[in-house]
Amino acid sequence: MFKINIYLKFALIALGFGLGILLTVLYGFGYGWIFLLLGIVMLVSYILLGTVQSAGELVQEQKFAEAKQRLGLTKFPNLLYVTNRAIYYILNGSIEAGTGNNKAAEDYFNQALKLKLPSDNEKAMVYLQLANINATKNNWNASMSYFNQAKKLDVTMPQIKEQILMFDRAIKQRGTAKVAQQSMGKRGGGNPMGGRSGKRRRPKMR
Repeated sequence: MFKINIYLKFALIALGFGLGILLTVLYGFGYGWIFLLLGIVMLVSYILLGTVQSAGELVQEQKFAEAKQRLGLTKFPNLLYVTNRAIYYILNGSIEAGTGNNKAAEDYFNQALKLKLPSDNEKAMVYLQLANINATKNNWNASMSYFNQAKKLDVTMPQIKEQILMFDRAIKQRGTAKVAQQSMGKRGGGNPMGGRSGKRRRPKMR
């Protein structure tokens, strides 16, 4: 996909409007319109697309501090094209989750779900993130609800499919451990050795 470095885009915006206005004032609109058009095109591109693409590449490399700084260059997130706005929230959520701020991450992911996500891959990724966050809070009902929604989607990305399988295995292991713990509690009254009491009965003296 064709892309322009964000700093180059800023330079082209300034150059386009600067030269366009200057040439229009000195020689007339016929000399300045091409530069004005360049500035307008670059400005519209920045407003609609923001810095989502380059920030996404940084998130994939787990450069969270740099990615957060790059997203900060998107000054008007509410004006982004709706799909890019959804990705903007997903990236912010991924950054917050990657740095351990689960509360902020959860808020961003919920905002993303309210918008038009590009495909089921992105939806599944958001649901899995929310499932993980709720699992860390031991809110297993919410975690399972998000996970089940992720499993219903038509996921095509191998990485996300693998994440679904890993989460499924973790749930099964947790369920097995819980059943074993309950079983031991019933047999031993809470004693891990399985006896009815922690004290051994002494034989009668004759």
